[in-house]
Amino acid sequence: MVARHDLATDPGLQEELLQARRGTAFFARKLNELTDDELDGGSLLPGWTRRHVVAHVGYNARAIARLVEWAATGVETPMYPSVEVRNHEISFGATLSPTALRNLFDHSAVHLSVEWRDLPDRGWSNEVKTVQGRTVPASETVWMRTREVWIHAVDLGNGATFADIPEPVLARLLRDITGAWHARGTDAGLVVRVTGMDGAFGDIDAPNPTIISGPLPAVVEWAAGRGTDGVTASERGATGEVPAAPKWI
Repeated sequence: MVARHDLATDPGLQEELLQARRGTAFFARKLNELTDDELDGGSLLPGWTRRHVVAHVGYNARAIARLVEWAATGVETPMYPSVEVRNHEISFGATLSPTALRNLFDHSAVHLSVEWRDLPDRGWSNEVKTVQGRTVPASETVWMRTREVWIHAVDLGNGATFADIPEPVLARLLRDITGAWHARGTDAGLVVRVTGMDGAFGDIDAPNPTIISGPLPAVVEWAAGRGTDGVTASERGATGEVPAAPKWI
């Protein structure tokens, strides 16, 4: 008999699955608020229309589902044959009719959710490989999808903001982004502080760093390269122009 509930029993993983599905529902709501004609409009991502964003999110669900299938069966099924194939897929998807584009999102989201649902506890630690070449446990696919749907709901540019993203997701995004900077060494001389949060991120040992500060949603928006509203920059105690964040992905 087909499972009617997630086979995963770990409470932490169950919570992560909930955040991913809530993000999917939020993206769906923002997408459904757009008319077919509005899909042709620009998104918040340079060079991409809303069509490109929807196509990317749809095909991303299919790609992540392939990783979950890999974890379940042991048969290697990469996200994409290559980055070039991924980019071509998005460009093609952006040319679909509005109905086909909406169906792509809906059906791919359901497929991924079912793959997650049917993966037993023993499968979540099985290793798979991301399109960037990172080897990760299957449990990482949940976070990979979570950040996609929440951030790209904002990128649709029809009213969603980073303040709509749950605080646990924002906090993990900030750790994710600043961790990527640190691994590349691109955070030299840069410190990030969040209002009401203890500690700091970035090059905390720098003698005279540029300090970026603000509320969590605004700081994550800046760190993700989506804007500077709500954040300030200071150096040696003087307020200055907010610099562009280092590249994340």
